[in-house]
Formats: sequence, structure tokens, C-alpha cells
Amino acid sequence: MITREITSRLIKLFNQYPIVTVMGPRQSGKTTLCRSSFPGLAYVNLESPDVRELAQTDPKLFLSRLDKGAVIDEVQRVPDLLSWLQVLVDEKRCNSLFVLTGSEQFQISRSISQSLAGRTALLRLLPFSFSEYQLAGGNCETDNMLFKGFYPRIHDQLLDPNQALEDYIETYVERDVRQIGEIRNLTSFRRFIRLCAGRVGQLINLSSLGSDAGISHTTASEWLTILEASYITFRLPPWFSNIRKRLVKSSKLYFYDVGLACHLIGIRQPEQLAVHPLRGPLFENMILMEILKHNYNRGQRLELSFFRDSNGLECDLLYPTGNEMLGIEIKSGTTIVSDWFTPMDKVAQLLPALTRRAIIHGGEDHQQRKMGDAVPYLELSNFMQQIDDA
Repeated sequence: MITREITSRLIKLFNQYPIVTVMGPRQSGKTTLCRSSFPGLAYVNLESPDVRELAQTDPKLFLSRLDKGAVIDEVQRVPDLLSWLQVLVDEKRCNSLFVLTGSEQFQISRSISQSLAGRTALLRLLPFSFSEYQLAGGNCETDNMLFKGFYPRIHDQLLDPNQALEDYIETYVERDVRQIGEIRNLTSFRRFIRLCAGRVGQLINLSSLGSDAGISHTTASEWLTILEASYITFRLPPWFSNIRKRLVKSSKLYFYDVGLACHLIGIRQPEQLAVHPLRGPLFENMILMEILKHNYNRGQRLELSFFRDSNGLECDLLYPTGNEMLGIEIKSGTTIVSDWFTPMDKVAQLLPALTRRAIIHGGEDHQQRKMGDAVPYLELSNFMQQIDDA
């Protein structure tokens, strides 16, 4: 078992708050992280029917058995328990009591804001980062990383990605979808997920997505919200400003795990990616998620965005650094080309706060040019840490 990057942050916050809540996708390693970080705490899993029934019917008795604190798994299964936890921690008036985990972000966030505001620190754990993937013995060849993705269980137990990811989708649809939303046509929902994967890195067009899936615009919006709530998809918002340019208002669609996106669009071997038309967007997806993991693992909640105007001028990612911004372009190619920096030069003329530029590419060369940095994807974490420390 490897030590996750977020571990030190988790332990520090546990000593500072009565409760720490760890949210993230199923199978991102939340339970393993929390149990290994706090081996002295009792452990209960609200997915277990008998445990869940007791927590629902007699929460006072349930919590009385955990008077020395506990790790409580999948807390979204009994959201009313958070109110009882509020009463308990207010009575005890001390830190380091409970660690909660959850895999349904919107419901937990609402419940926390209502019941545990000021009493819990909130962390998000996503699947392996690049460095964690390497520690787990992962093959760092680009197409292999895209194909297998970063769910820990696939690498810890050397699972066949095709089988593991198909099981993930089937379990997700049968369990989480039924819990989060009342979806009657699961076949249409499965088709909808696959259509979303085919639009990775693109602007979200709900009318087109709904039409292709055979559902209404409204239903497409509702289903996309369900995918977001359960950490399947991620929306990157556009950057807005009162500049004299027409800017796009639609978000871009990504998946929290690029391996899952690959599986959903029918990729069954890493060799298929070499000539696949979506290889570039999938690589972009992987890099964006690595940057998101970098932030989450350090407890940061930066407002990431992208820039695009009506003429197609675009910057893949705007990364805030205080009062300024780092502009990031993501290229899956391995040979650095000067023209890669040209769009960011034009964007910088419109956004004076964009003071630094970087190309994250699929090669191995790290170059510092007058136009900006060209950074190999496997050096991304070190580069982002330098940006944060600057």
C-alpha cells in the first residue's frame, strides 16, 4: 500500500477539527486512506444494511457506541446522521473525533452546510496522481496511462482494466444512479454516459447531447448533474470578463478518470489510442485531472477555467496565482513547436493578468523559452509545485 499525497493534510486537519469529511469517487481509495491514517479509530460502513438501519432508526444509540470517535464510511447513505453528529461534537467540544467519507458530492455538501458548518474540514480524494501511479508500479507510457486510468484498485490488484471498468459502470448504474436520481430507463442512461465520453474536452451542448441520446434537453441536464454528483464527469467553466470580446458561456466536459472515458468510447487496448481521433482530448483530460488532483491533495480550491471567444481563440486552462494567472496549453504531441505558444500570446493581449505561460506536452524535453515553459507531462507535478511556491 502506498502513502497517498493527501495523507499529511488529512492528519493535520483531523487534529484541528472535530470532524474531517473526505469526498471523492467510489474506488478512489477513501476507505483505505482513512483507515490506514487512523488505525486506532473504530470503523463503520453505512453501506452495510444492518449498520445503516441502526443509524437511521436509532442514531443516538448508534453514536453512543462510537464515543471514542470513528471512521464512518459512505455517510451520504444516512444524511440525517450529520445533524446528530453536530449535537455530539458540540457537547464534546474537542477535536479529532470523526472521519467521514462520501461519494455523492452535492448532497453531502448541502448537508454539511446545514449541519456541520465550522465543525468539519472538507477534503476531496481523486484516483491516483501521476506520482502515486508511479509508486504503484504503473507503466508511464502515455497510451498505457490513458487506457488504464488511475483507479487504485486496478493497479493494486493488477486487474484487467476492461473488466474492472465495465464492472465499475455496471455497479455505478445499478447502485448510485438509483440512489441519486429516479431514472427509469437505465439503457438510455448507459447510452448517455457513453455519448458524454465521446464529447470529452468539448463544449457542452445539452440539446445535441439529448437529441443523440433520445431524451429531452431538460433530462440531459438532469442526467449530467447526476454524473457530476457521483464524480463521474467534471465541468470546467469558461472564464468571464467585461472585455470587448464575445466569450463562450458553455462549460467543457471531462471525466474524473480518463481510463473510464477510454473504456466508454470502446477502447480495449492501449494500441488503439495511437490513431484514435480523441487521443488529444483524452490526453487533455488526463492533464486537467492531474492539475485538479495537485490542488485537492494540498487542500487548495482554486477556480480553474478556460478561455475561448466566438472566433475560436482559446487557452485550455487558466490557473490563478494570486492576482495573476498561468495560461496552460495541453498538447499530446512529443515534439515542441513554437506555434503552440501563439494562441496564448493573443489571449495575453486580452488578459493582462495572464503573466506566465506553459505548454504541457507528451514528450520528454523540458524547455524554458522566451514565450513560456514547455513541460513534459511526467514533470507536471513538480512544475505546478514551483508555480504554487513562487
